[in-house]
Amino acid sequence: MSNILNHPERVSEATRAEVEQAIADLGFVRGGVVSEHAAHWRRNGFATWLFTPAVSGWYPKKAPQEPRPVPLLGEPWPGVPARGRGASERADACWLPIAKGLTPHGLRHTHRTMMEDLGTEKVLMDERMGHIAGSVSARYAHVTPGVRKRLMVGLTEQWEAALDARLALFPTSPVRVLNELLRARRDAHGLAMPGTCAAK
Repeated sequence: MSNILNHPERVSEATRAEVEQAIADLGFVRGGVVSEHAAHWRRNGFATWLFTPAVSGWYPKKAPQEPRPVPLLGEPWPGVPARGRGASERADACWLPIAKGLTPHGLRHTHRTMMEDLGTEKVLMDERMGHIAGSVSARYAHVTPGVRKRLMVGLTEQWEAALDARLALFPTSPVRVLNELLRARRDAHGLAMPGTCAAK
């Protein structure tokens, strides 16, 4: 389709006519706004250039470059990826892997499993996953405020347990957003920072 829109001279007349008819039949508008959320957004660089490098510590192969570590500038702390020509020469460090092999799709599996573990109704799981249930019983099932609230309570409990586990490892983080979350958990538990006295 890209050639049809950007380089029509590269495509045979028959192919161009067929694709142009499909474009018309589907109501495609180049640069148009999507009217509703899609279940899966695939055509962007998020997984390739942000997610995968964060979990693996490496940028993927893209001709003419081979896979390579993500170069990091140490300032401002905790660092930002160096970009542009000569990035690796300017870098002070490289990203370390967070969870090698993790994928956005793998996170979808994890989220579905967490919802099942929490006893979430199938109709809400399907809604959150962007699935369309085609069964007769699904036609009569609806997401209620109570069902949604039970899921939010369960996910919040899991989130807070994860923050508490991280807090037990060390009470602060150089990553500002995580540090603020840890501070809020310390405050919620009435814990003092190491080296300070707790308020009485």
